Parts: sequence; C-alpha cells; structure tokens
Amino acid sequence: MEDRFSEIKKDIQLIIDNMAIKNFSEASIKLIEVSDDLDYMIDATEDEVVLREISKYQVLLNHLQIKMSTKE
Repeated sequence: MEDRFSEIKKDIQLIIDNMAIKNFSEASIKLIEVSDDLDYMIDATEDEVVLREISKYQVLLNHLQIKMSTKE
C-alpha cells in the first residue's frame, strides 16, 4: 500500500506542476484519475490508518479542483 501512496504523491505533484504552467486540461485529467484511484482504495480497505491517509489526499484533491475551477 505504501507504494501506492508514493505513486499518488507523484501524480499529485504532476497535477500541481501542470497547474503551474497553466495546463489545466492535463491537470484535470490527472486529477480525475487520482480521484478514481483513491475511491477504489477506499472500497478495497477497512484499515483505519489507510482510510485516514486516503482522506488527506482527497482533501488535497478537492482544494486543487477548486483552485483549477477559479483559474479556468
């Protein structure tokens, strides 16, 4: 599971990088992919620690989505 979180961190950084260069369409696509991955992870686990970690990333993605919607 730790490998999966490492991949999610890289994907979120890619979203932020795309936002920084104003490539919002690519950032939106990646945001949806990561969000779907997190949803799948929620369905696949019952571990409280993992669920808390997932929720942190979901909050971050929500903030990024709001930021993108105000910039587009």
